[in-house]
This record gives sequence, structure tokens and C-alpha cells, in this order.
Amino acid sequence: MTDAQPPAAFFDPYAVAIDDEVAIALLAEMHLRKAIERGDFDDLPGSGKPLDLQDLHDPDWWLKAFMRREKLVVLPPSIQLRKDDAALDGLLDELWSEDDVREEVEEFNRRVLRGRYQPAAGPPLVTMPRDVEATVTAWADRREARAAQAREQAREQARAEAAAEDGRRRSRRRARRRRSR
Repeated sequence: MTDAQPPAAFFDPYAVAIDDEVAIALLAEMHLRKAIERGDFDDLPGSGKPLDLQDLHDPDWWLKAFMRREKLVVLPPSIQLRKDDAALDGLLDELWSEDDVREEVEEFNRRVLRGRYQPAAGPPLVTMPRDVEATVTAWADRREARAAQAREQAREQARAEAAAEDGRRRSRRRARRRRSR
């Protein structure tokens, strides 16, 4: 086949009914083509860069937006348990009582055991249950260390304030001496 145009008798433009919408679309297309030929769209800002469509053409945009907004993540259980294990100490540090810490560690251990007895859905589960007593002891030690650090910071701040106050007193005394001379 050749790319030659068919003869004019092949297509009769008057044989097609054109409504207003089609006519407007054809006119817009014609004006766009002429503008492209003139080079009106050359060297525009952002030319050659990818478009940020922001999920406009994604049929699951609402589901992805919901998951982002609610911070939902769907991971295989083994990966989720690894992440939970890594974040467990930080979560425990936010708790106030030893009973709450024990309860949280026991719940984590139940999830690990449940994951061990389920068929593998993803990478193998390498996360081990935590020793409750050792975890509670480590939590108490971290809590005491934070309290000692806070006490030390309070002492340092009190020393700095006392030194600043002492400096202000000295400057006041000097000013009084100068005035009295």
C-alpha cells in the first residue's frame, strides 16, 4: 500500500453531518496544528519534563488517597513484623506503666507466633518473639537513663541561669560604684 491520498471523489465531506460540538473540535484542532507549524509551542517553560498528573487517570485514585490519608500499608506479614519489631522499643518508650509494656510485648509475641503458624505469604518470617522480662528490664533501664539525663540537663540549665544572674549582679554593682564616684 502507498501513503498516497485517496482521490477527492472517494470522500464527500458534505455527506457527513457535523453538529456544533464536532465543528468546534475541528476548528480547535485546526488552530492547534497551525500554531504548532508556526512554532508557537516551542521553548515553553517545562518543555520536555514529565507531567504531574496526580492520579487523574488512575481508576483506583480514591483507594490510594484513602490509604495515604489513613497511613495504611499492605505488606506481607513477615515484612510487617520486621518493621514492628524495629519500632517496638520506640513504642514501648512512650508507655508509662510496666503493665502496659508487658501487655504490648505479649501482643507482639502473639502476632509473631500467629505469623509462624500461617502459610508463608512472601519472604520467610525471621522475626523471633521477645523475652518479656528482658524487654521490660531494658524499658526500665532506658526510662531511668532518660530521667537521669533530664535531671542532668536541669542541673546544667540551673547552673547556666545562676551564672547569668551572677553576671548581672556584678554588672549592677559596677554600675553603682561608677555612679557613686
